[in-house]
Amino acid sequence: MVARLPQAVPQPEPGGAPEELTGLVDTLLNLLAWTGTAAGVAGVLITGAMMGISMKRGESSEHLSRLGLVLCGCILVATAGPVVELFFE
Repeated sequence: MVARLPQAVPQPEPGGAPEELTGLVDTLLNLLAWTGTAAGVAGVLITGAMMGISMKRGESSEHLSRLGLVLCGCILVATAGPVVELFFE
């Protein structure tokens, strides 16, 4: 037996979410954005400190690749909000 599919996909009305829910989601997204920014700053500071320590010891290390990864993560966190807003607003 074949189940019947609906003829049209239902479209919810805009603004249909409860105010309490949208407030909680906004708070959560703001908290995640600030946490991502703080993690990026901490990553850059830690990588810089490790580069300074290894330079003082005379060791060669691949800190520039680590710094590149941290900076790419910072760019990703910084552009996530505007990219989502571009597609869903």
